[in-house]
Amino acid sequence: MTRLRRKALVALFLFTLFIFGAMMGLRTLKPSDGFSDLAPGMDFVGERSERRRLDAKGAAAAAASPGHFHPGSSDTKVVFTKSDRDYSIFYDVHIFYYLWYGSPSMDNKYIHWDHVLVPHWDPKIAASHAQGRHTPPDDIASSFYPELGPYSSRDPTVLESHMAQIEAAAAGVLVMSWYPPGMAEDHGEPTEDLVPAVMDAAHRHSIKVAFHMQPYKGRTDQSMHDNIKYIIDRYGEHGAFYRFRSGTGRVLPLFYVYDSYLMAPESWAELLTPKGSRSIRGTPYDGVFVALIVEERHKHDILAGGFDGAYTYFASNGFSFGSSHQNWRGIKEFCDANNLLFVPSVGPGYVDTAVRPWNNHNTRNRVNGRYYDTSLQAALSVRPEIVAVTSFNQWHEGTQIERAVPKKTASRLYLDYRPNLADHYLQLTRQWAENFNEEKDKWLM
Repeated sequence: MTRLRRKALVALFLFTLFIFGAMMGLRTLKPSDGFSDLAPGMDFVGERSERRRLDAKGAAAAAASPGHFHPGSSDTKVVFTKSDRDYSIFYDVHIFYYLWYGSPSMDNKYIHWDHVLVPHWDPKIAASHAQGRHTPPDDIASSFYPELGPYSSRDPTVLESHMAQIEAAAAGVLVMSWYPPGMAEDHGEPTEDLVPAVMDAAHRHSIKVAFHMQPYKGRTDQSMHDNIKYIIDRYGEHGAFYRFRSGTGRVLPLFYVYDSYLMAPESWAELLTPKGSRSIRGTPYDGVFVALIVEERHKHDILAGGFDGAYTYFASNGFSFGSSHQNWRGIKEFCDANNLLFVPSVGPGYVDTAVRPWNNHNTRNRVNGRYYDTSLQAALSVRPEIVAVTSFNQWHEGTQIERAVPKKTASRLYLDYRPNLADHYLQLTRQWAENFNEEKDKWLM
């Protein structure tokens, strides 16, 4: 009798264990692959929605205490935005943003929309192409025409529209082109004073802001040290300031460094290695520094310089070693082997002949979004931690996903997004952002 009772208890225990295991197994099931057939911003009910609500709470807590980060929050996860729309955005989708545009209503003149036609370095080739500069508003330095017209980056209504569009595209991190105070590129004006307005506008839409450090005359390891200190001291407490949570659990500001190869690896090492003479490692000014990879040899320079990762930026497949999709797997393997972050940069197309009329061979037609699809698929195939979009509004190079409209003048016929609508590339970006995060869930299983 005792033996039968013992067998019954064992059987009951095993049955209970089986039921518990089955229930836990069901809890780990994920939604099927591919785009969600739900409306944009609406997600599956259950585990994923619950996790997003928790992430939103964590993000709200971080925003309430700027500069302080909590174990439950992460700037690489999804949150519901603060706007009236029930949109989700993804902090592992970054987008390059430019604030160098000006118009007479805000700046007393056009800035960048009237960009010069850059002559080819070979005088014989230069002589066979148009010269001079553009004359807005009907003739602008772009092959496309913005829905907002040739706007000013200082216009508050423009900033609000831009943040709403970036939110609609589900990109959680705006990567802002940045020059030190009083400095600008050759064809523009200083814009550092505009940064607070950009960050405030981004914060209203739950968007984070990272800095795209641009090259300037006299850039050295010392001046970069000063730039980083300035940015963190001035903006580090802002609720929109982006920090990246690495696989090791460190949470640090992330900086993209454009044309990093213009400085020798030895100079970067003075700033970015623990033993460097101006090292920021382990100090309040430490960060995640991502260098531009253009040529294959730059992989080793990036490693020697003490950088934390590499990004490709250019949206023209085949233009450079770094921008060529076929090389991304090899770059990712190199980065993985050396504990570096790899950020492939994807774009909807490329056409810069409105400013470089001799550069037609690097044009990449959009093909109604198919080029973008190909670029995004190539990025996802290497399983990156972050994908960067080139760009939201680099109109000169025709990489923008900002809303554009058809326009024809007496002298110009602009490209447009037809037969699709003005927000076509915003919606494509959202679809791919959602797919990217669905795929990442599977990679982690």
